[in-house]
Amino acid sequence: MLPRRHLPPIPALMALEAVDRLGTASAAAEELSLTQGAISRALQGLEAQLGVRLLIRERQRLALTPAARDYVAEVRRALHTLASASLTLRANPTGGSLNLAILPAFGMHWLAPRLPRFTEAHPEVTLNLATRLRPFDFAGSGFDAAIHYGRQDWPGTASLKLMDEALIAVAAPSLVPQPLAKAQDILRHPLLQMESRTGDWGRWLSHHGAGGQRPAGMLFDQFATMAQGAVHGLGIALLPTFLIPRELAEGRLIPVFGGAVPALGSYSLVWPNDQPERGPLTSFRLWLAKEVHSQTNPPE
Repeated sequence: MLPRRHLPPIPALMALEAVDRLGTASAAAEELSLTQGAISRALQGLEAQLGVRLLIRERQRLALTPAARDYVAEVRRALHTLASASLTLRANPTGGSLNLAILPAFGMHWLAPRLPRFTEAHPEVTLNLATRLRPFDFAGSGFDAAIHYGRQDWPGTASLKLMDEALIAVAAPSLVPQPLAKAQDILRHPLLQMESRTGDWGRWLSHHGAGGQRPAGMLFDQFATMAQGAVHGLGIALLPTFLIPRELAEGRLIPVFGGAVPALGSYSLVWPNDQPERGPLTSFRLWLAKEVHSQTNPPE
């Protein structure tokens, strides 16, 4: 905790922010429902506490010094953060929020259909989702947890495995009308691949007895975009089975050779292991564990 002498009163900070924005003490006083004298005393007290000149009088207006303009920009962000936290508390007085980083395709096709069950079971938790494609440092990120694909190699985290991934080679019927005779025949067609997983085609070929190759292909940064590229005939794509059940059922994509093969990694929920676990994360983690158990052990 910072010494209290470094923490000015919020009313004085609000007065400084309003004067910076409005230009006069009278306008700030009107907005804050205070007298002009109260605004002046608050600003004088702030200057005295900080030991720094903050204001310059220019005719009938007040202008901030260059240093004060930098200071008030930080103050404005801090006041916004406090206001947002108060709104969140009022909207959810019995619980808390959980900020979760998700992978777009997994979040849309696996997690999103299940989330209504979580919100029904835990109405006290406000769930906030944002996309992150790669591991990051949890410290200062604002995230409580993340969905991760790969091995259990995210430093400083604990994890809950959600599911393995299986990949299937598919194409539009207009590009490959019939299944190919052998795995190597994919090399006669344009290939689509993820820029973060350029070794997948080589592993797929090795699985089918044609190892030692690492074919190139058009690069995509998200599976959803690559799937649409395959649907429109851009090339053969190696896609997770959970992503394209509708496209396969409707015949917009067809398997070009063999069935699904195991991918190199799996999907997990990860969270920092160097800080106490908050209630919303505990509720979400335990709920996810039940979802995974029911998926792998369906009722007979």
